Amino acid sequence: MNLSVNIAGVTWKNPVTVASGTFGSGAEYSEFVDLSQLGAVTTKGVANIPWEGNPTPRVAETYGGMMNAIGLQNPGIDVFVKRDIPYLKEHQATIIVNVCGKSQEDYVEVVERLGDQPVDMLEINVSCPNVKEGGIAFGQNPDALYEITKAVKAKAKQPVIMKLSPNVTSIAEMARAAEAGGADAVSLINTLTGMKIDVERQAFVLANKTGGLSGPAIKPVAVRMVYETAHAVKIPIIGMGGICTAADALEFIMAGATAVSVGTANFHDPMTTMKVIAGMEDYMKRHNIEDINDLIGIVK
Repeated sequence: MNLSVNIAGVTWKNPVTVASGTFGSGAEYSEFVDLSQLGAVTTKGVANIPWEGNPTPRVAETYGGMMNAIGLQNPGIDVFVKRDIPYLKEHQATIIVNVCGKSQEDYVEVVERLGDQPVDMLEINVSCPNVKEGGIAFGQNPDALYEITKAVKAKAKQPVIMKLSPNVTSIAEMARAAEAGGADAVSLINTLTGMKIDVERQAFVLANKTGGLSGPAIKPVAVRMVYETAHAVKIPIIGMGGICTAADALEFIMAGATAVSVGTANFHDPMTTMKVIAGMEDYMKRHNIEDINDLIGIVK
């Protein structure tokens, strides 16, 4: 039975990674999960300089999920290279580094710094606000997405995954812009923008007012967007959004994803990824499927 998949020339032993920001850079989950048994570990966002993130409160539970406005708090590329990459290598993980920035130059600087590092892939978070364009996310304008993809690809030594924002009119248009810019793969969906109000306090629950909604509540939207993207581009897709079980993961694969990311579910069950992988194996046995790749995009 084959669970391995190939994305842009990188072989994963199975099609399961973790969503950036939900797994740190692996260390805090290593007592629950053997990092070498994941298809890949996707790190928390890394910027060219340390980011403090947004003021608190910045996490809230919602029906069927959660909202966060962490603001991509991270210690910056220097600490990441010195501390996190060696840890992940020591644990034999396939490493995907999530890169964030506030300008094209920020992204390119991080990508160049990672050029000689032993990491396997780069995931570019284009849901960051573009400070030079008045704060609209890079991933909400197809021209900006094309330009940032092209700029990153020109300097990247590793395959580039563009992480798409769902807060757009047409996800297919965005995916095509990333593909045209040279992306080796796309991952989707990032969080949906949401809001929660405490009616007793008559105030916003999050200090930022809005936050990114994730968890089971967004899964039907995510599956639909993966399906649309699979019919718009030829590059591989990493699907995510509310995956808690193997059945959830298989929905994304059948819709056209080559691999999946588990995010919010890690918070309430750190073993979710291992259960998803085991559940996929069980499904394949029950249905006499020899190769997971045979299920990709099987639902037309």
